[in-house]
Amino acid sequence: MNAVEATSRYFKQAVRILGLDSRLERCLLIPFREVKVECTIPKDNGSLVSFVGFRVQHDNSRGPMKGGIRYHSAVEPDEVNALGQLMTWKTAVANLPYGGAKGGINCNPRDLSVHELERLTRIFTQKIHDLIGIHTDIPAPDMGTDAQTMAWILDEYSKFHGHSPAVVTGKPIDLGGSLGRVSATGKGVLFALEALLADHAKCISNQSYVIQGFGNVGSWTAQLLFECGGRVRVVSDITGAVKNEAGLDIPSLIKHVQKAGGVAAFPGADYVDPNGIFAEECDVLIPAAIGGVLNKYGT
Repeated sequence: MNAVEATSRYFKQAVRILGLDSRLERCLLIPFREVKVECTIPKDNGSLVSFVGFRVQHDNSRGPMKGGIRYHSAVEPDEVNALGQLMTWKTAVANLPYGGAKGGINCNPRDLSVHELERLTRIFTQKIHDLIGIHTDIPAPDMGTDAQTMAWILDEYSKFHGHSPAVVTGKPIDLGGSLGRVSATGKGVLFALEALLADHAKCISNQSYVIQGFGNVGSWTAQLLFECGGRVRVVSDITGAVKNEAGLDIPSLIKHVQKAGGVAAFPGADYVDPNGIFAEECDVLIPAAIGGVLNKYGT
């Protein structure tokens, strides 16, 4: 089952519960617009390389469409479509005046220099600038992108439409970004977890945790759990997995990742096989990497 099929399956279950008619169901499943663009850039060595970028604008009936842009080698049309759908449902459930969208470029950002990432972001923006805007579609950071990526999009978009800081969220504070945005998703995980544990008469500080993924969401979740007295035993990312039975020193691990580029070789822990992270003993498992990792195969 691919990403669109999985998302649509749950949507159809909700349709039956809500008693929506088939016409409305079809309208809500079909995206407003799907865009696929070619992005060719010069690399630092002078050679040319091409990437494919996507933007799916799913629904705008509640307001401007809203959704992140991710840079990852697994980005493909079905995934972007499914994530765009989910943004529509999330903004509606939260009663926010936005619709849903999602975008991305199929690339491995770790293989590109900062200058190459800037060129790629700017050419992608050139290809979609007439389809996004403060009243139309507002991008945001996602996997593999950050505040700097949003700053490049803002600058490139402004070349065509004038200075428009509201065209993206998640931009640097100096360009009009919001305080607390970087930690927001991690805090969302913490708040949801606190509510879940409270239903079982438990609290954060008395539990052990395993976290898959140590990007923005995973690292902030780990930091907040650590500050609340939680014992984060195992953490993994694309470079490997590390374990400390007594609990990882998360602030030190974050400093290590900033210098080394990943959790591998962290001196305050033992190395473990990242493929076996879901078999590690814990009270709470937090998948904070790509989607689709929890399935019938157990990986």
